Amino acid sequence: MTELEQILIKKLELANEQNKQLTEQLALLTEQVQLLTQKLFGRSSEKSKMIPPVENQLSLFTDEDLNLFNEAEIDQDKKAPEINHLEDFKVKRRTIGQKEKMIKELPVVNVNCLLHEEECHCEWCNTELNIIGKEEVRQEVEFIPAHLKVRKIMRYAYECPTCKKDGADAIVKAPTPAPVIPRSLASASSVAWLMHQKFELSIPFYRQEKEWENYGIVLSRATMANWVITASNLWLKPIYDLLHKQLLQSRVIHVDETTMQVLKEPNKPATSKSYMWLYQSSKDASEQMALYQYKPTRAGENARKFLEGYHGFMHCDGYEGYNKVTDVTRVGCWAHLRRKFNDGIPKNSTKTNSQSEVGKNFCDELFEIERSIAYLSPEERLSLRKEKAIPLLNQFWNWVEHTNALKNSILGKALQYAKNQKIYLMNYLEDGECQLSNNLAERSIRPFVVGRKAWNFSTSTKGATASGVVYSLIQTAKLNGLNPTKYLNYLFEELPDTPFKEYPELLQALLPWSVEVQENCK
Repeated sequence: MTELEQILIKKLELANEQNKQLTEQLALLTEQVQLLTQKLFGRSSEKSKMIPPVENQLSLFTDEDLNLFNEAEIDQDKKAPEINHLEDFKVKRRTIGQKEKMIKELPVVNVNCLLHEEECHCEWCNTELNIIGKEEVRQEVEFIPAHLKVRKIMRYAYECPTCKKDGADAIVKAPTPAPVIPRSLASASSVAWLMHQKFELSIPFYRQEKEWENYGIVLSRATMANWVITASNLWLKPIYDLLHKQLLQSRVIHVDETTMQVLKEPNKPATSKSYMWLYQSSKDASEQMALYQYKPTRAGENARKFLEGYHGFMHCDGYEGYNKVTDVTRVGCWAHLRRKFNDGIPKNSTKTNSQSEVGKNFCDELFEIERSIAYLSPEERLSLRKEKAIPLLNQFWNWVEHTNALKNSILGKALQYAKNQKIYLMNYLEDGECQLSNNLAERSIRPFVVGRKAWNFSTSTKGATASGVVYSLIQTAKLNGLNPTKYLNYLFEELPDTPFKEYPELLQALLPWSVEVQENCK
């Protein structure tokens, strides 16, 4: 072989290698463009064609997340009892008792339609008419706007007239309820409503400011922030701390975190990221809790400190920082893995059975198994889970090991994620109370994410910490079937007069699952 031929062969090999690299690069870039286009303009739902959506187990985000401004169209239900279609004149059977069911908990006020006095005479003989009966024409729901009133706490003093005659003063003053916030106009109901508006309905202070003005009082956003921070520190934090202690006794905990922005954070620029962490009990726990905690960083040390002394199962995503939490059994999230396979499925393509779709279908079958055993006790669930899931899992891991994909492709990253997380993904087989996914935590952190979109940031670290405490009490109240506003109002009425610092055991009666709270805060 001549020298010229050798040079030509080397150039040909180099050209082939470059062509292979460029082809791979083109495939990766095309895949990225398709994924970003889908994220921007496509449906956000991860619903499978193979099975119906699994409640509490699939994607955190649904179609409505990208269609908030089309709420009327999205929420339209043609079977709703109040809808009338002008274009449809067919007589439809009315659902018996549907409206009555809607209003059964509302108080009723009768509006009596009577004739005027001058009309109460017969038009023929002018005899006064007598009422012979009445009929119900229709029912309407009346909206009564909120209003404010000033409560003056008047304390009466008493004296003994007999002792006074003897020259001795025996004066007794009636006890008064302690204030929610000393030297403030705040009441239990006003602070509870303020927190309900901000943390449950996601209405920021600057919008509440105008609403309170319409009610008749000029309440600045600075005053509102002070009310929230002070009331949270004085009365909600002790309940929060007690819930924290009880959460650490749980068998299974779900953990997640999301970003937030705090403007006045020490040694950090205003544009830097801070984090809100979430720690939640399992859905099988008898006492349901969801606790939020603000921290300036995403360091795994934050989770380690919060969960210090905990030795159960910890559900979380693939973030390596969770390895800082020791003496726990870490349980991976199959919904995260499923999402990665779902991202690799070509959209708007006639091709089927791509490798990404194969991986997603494996995950779908696992979720279907969980759906079929969800109603069982944890012990029964674990037995059937092992019987049904282990053969499928063996097939899945064999497929993972023998499937080839470009290293940086979506499929390649999904396969690598599965390999890296295998030990954690398999740990859900260790206990029947464990779940296939961490969607329980993702759903609970979503109210904070929705609120963050409305109020954008916290001004101070004190405000961010208070926000975590208030979100905790509201979400925990919901998990236990309570009306959060009633529960907050109940706490602000009871705690100021409860000597819980001297007798901490008194706080047990104020937890969301106590009998008295359940009776008063539904």
